[in-house]
Amino acid sequence: MSKPPHRHLLPRLRHWRDWQSVAYMTAMPAIVWWQWTHGFSFMLYAIELFLTLGIGVIHHNHTHARMWRGRWSNRFTDYWLTLLQGHPTFVFWPAHVANHHRFRHGPKDIARTYRPAFGGDTNHLWGYLVHPLQAAWVLYPLFMRWLNHLRLRQPGAFRYCMGQYALWLGSWGCLLWLDWQKALFFVIVPQLHGLHWLLATNYLQHAHADGRPLSRAQRNTPGIELNYARNFEGLVNPLLFNIGLHTAHHECPHAHWSELTRLHAETYRQRVTPALNEGGLLPYMGRVYVLGLIWPAARTRPQMPADAIQ
Repeated sequence: MSKPPHRHLLPRLRHWRDWQSVAYMTAMPAIVWWQWTHGFSFMLYAIELFLTLGIGVIHHNHTHARMWRGRWSNRFTDYWLTLLQGHPTFVFWPAHVANHHRFRHGPKDIARTYRPAFGGDTNHLWGYLVHPLQAAWVLYPLFMRWLNHLRLRQPGAFRYCMGQYALWLGSWGCLLWLDWQKALFFVIVPQLHGLHWLLATNYLQHAHADGRPLSRAQRNTPGIELNYARNFEGLVNPLLFNIGLHTAHHECPHAHWSELTRLHAETYRQRVTPALNEGGLLPYMGRVYVLGLIWPAARTRPQMPADAIQ
C-alpha cells in the first residue's frame, strides 16, 4: 500500500508530550481574542497570566530541543513564540545557551545573581523583583554584539533575527493602532509579566547557590555535590514542563523536558545539598520573600563563601 501523498510535509512533533506545549500556544491567543471581543474576564485573565509563564518555558525548551521534525515547522514556532512572548526568540542562544549554560552561574556568567553590581550574594524580595531589570541591563549589550557578529559572519541568520524584531514590534504597533487600551491590558502587560518571570526565574533557581566553577571531571564524579542551582519538586513541574528540576536540566541540556523527572530522582537529587532541594515554588517564595522579611530563620543561607564571590 502506498503512503499518502505529501505525508512527509505534515508537521510532526519529536515527542508526544509537546502536545501540552501546543495546547498552551493555542490557548493563549484564543483567550486574548475572546477578551478583546467580549470584554474582561477575571478567570480568563488569570489563566492568560499563567500561560505567559508557560510560553517562556516552552521558548526555553524549544531552544534546547526543537519541538518538530521539520525545519520549517520549527522556524514557524520561533516566530509564533515571538508573537506570544512579545520578544524575539533568538535571545535564548546568546543569553542562555552560550552564557548561562556554558558557565553554570559561575564568575563568567554575566547575569549571575551574586554579581557585585547586582548587590552581591543575596536572596530576598527586593533582589527577586529587580533582578530582571539588572539582567536585561547586562544582557542587551550581549544581544547587540551577537547580532553584529551574525551580520558580519552569517547574514542569513541575521535577517532571521531581524524578522523576529519586525514581527514583534509590528504586532505591538498594529494592536496599539487598533485599540491602545485593549492592546496594553490584554496583550502587552501580560507579555511583560511573562518576561519578568522568565528573567526572575534565574534568581529563584540560583540565588544563594554555589557559583564556584567545577570542571567536567568534577561534575562527572558522583561524590562531588552540584550546588550551583536550586530545584523545586512541587506542582510547578507538571504545569510548567519540569522547569523546577534545574540541576538535571543543566547537566543534560539536550534531554527532553519530560525526562527530567527520572534524571532528577535517579541521578541528581542526591548530588545536591538538601538546602537546595525545595518542595513547592509558591511555598518557597512565601517563606523566603514574605516571611523572611520579618523572620530571619525563614531565609536561605549562602552556599558560597564570601571570599569566593566575583
